Amino acid sequence: MPKQRIAVVQEFPAPRETVFAHLTDHNKVGAILGAKMVRIKDGEDAENGLHSVRKVTIGPMSFEETVVRFEAPERMEYTVTTKAPIKNHRGIMLFEETATGSRLHYEVLFDGRLPFTGGLIRRQLEAAFRKGLRRYAESLK
Repeated sequence: MPKQRIAVVQEFPAPRETVFAHLTDHNKVGAILGAKMVRIKDGEDAENGLHSVRKVTIGPMSFEETVVRFEAPERMEYTVTTKAPIKNHRGIMLFEETATGSRLHYEVLFDGRLPFTGGLIRRQLEAAFRKGLRRYAESLK
């Protein structure tokens, strides 16, 4: 069971379909979340859909994430599928409509690969996610 948990909720002044399409696009979301991301394998049901793979580069390290659940425009789940500084990883993005646009519930669960690294990684990722998602929401106004 993962020991680290990031939970971010962000409101967007745009329709759920618009936000879902942007935040699940492997070639666009990296700029929002503070990492270089590029799709390296198309999904079975859509380019960024089920079993699609993206390469994530943060500084000198890179790893791959694979989409394991894709239900447009409501849900995407992914997991790290190559060696990374984290293990037992699961990212869950849930999108819902609101009266003024949409809302994202974003949860990431993982363990640090090395002792005492999980908390540090969690704090850095959470800060980057919150900042990037807030800026993206503001850009939609």
